[in-house]
Amino acid sequence: MSTPLELPEIEIIRRDLEKDVAGRKIKSVEVSSMNLLPRYKSRKAFVDLLSGQKINSARRAGLALVLMMKNDYLVMKIGEGAFFERVPAKAKVTKGTEFTIDFTQGGQLRLVDPGKNSELCVVPSTDLFEEMPELRGLGMDPIADPIPFPAFAGAVLGHSVDLKELLCDDEVILGVGDIYSDEILFAAGLKHDRASDSLSTQEIRRLHRALVEIIHEGLRYRGTHLEERPFNDIFGVPGTYQEHLAVYGRHGDLSQRSRAPIKRKKYRGRWTYFCETQV
Repeated sequence: MSTPLELPEIEIIRRDLEKDVAGRKIKSVEVSSMNLLPRYKSRKAFVDLLSGQKINSARRAGLALVLMMKNDYLVMKIGEGAFFERVPAKAKVTKGTEFTIDFTQGGQLRLVDPGKNSELCVVPSTDLFEEMPELRGLGMDPIADPIPFPAFAGAVLGHSVDLKELLCDDEVILGVGDIYSDEILFAAGLKHDRASDSLSTQEIRRLHRALVEIIHEGLRYRGTHLEERPFNDIFGVPGTYQEHLAVYGRHGDLSQRSRAPIKRKKYRGRWTYFCETQV
């Protein structure tokens, strides 16, 4: 079972797109199949909306990537196992390439999606949330906006669920999945199945601090690149945060905190990793 990209990886892609494709003009667009275009009756209906457009900037709407043009937004929801390539126009086409933007100058941007489970659409800039209401009302975003402690504490105590479930709920906190939740919980010294509404004020403060620090560490090291969930930036450079993981994927290794072996346990169908010091 593949693992989707989490917030740090999506934000790294956004920043790369902002630096490298903002200001470029689209010469032409190719889409290999209709799998990525569930809102359209034909590929031409989608392609015609992009040809000749200039990309002004790259933003996020939740975990969706948005290339902003004069009057329209190209919204890209990246599926599990999909990745971008920023390549010369004559570069060999990677198997699974589903979407290609050819710029008037500066090569191509390609979306490789072997599972064909991404989604693309163009919406008027004034109608983003009307056209895609699923992007509205998402949880706190630890990268886009500082998370005030009172709001965070209210969210933690306002739910009665396991902490890992809380952290991985996009309606509470955006973009935290299996990898970063395990690291956050280890840093906070809290166990994955601890009830959220059982935390003391001090424990909530530790969790709040760990959330912010771990997500920004993921950004600092340009994402997490693992065999089961590879991550390269748009230029093909792999992330390095995997070299700094404390518990995720490290069962049997000695914990940096207790020097006892790191444990793993099935949780909601996936492995979760923890140290015996977490309570």
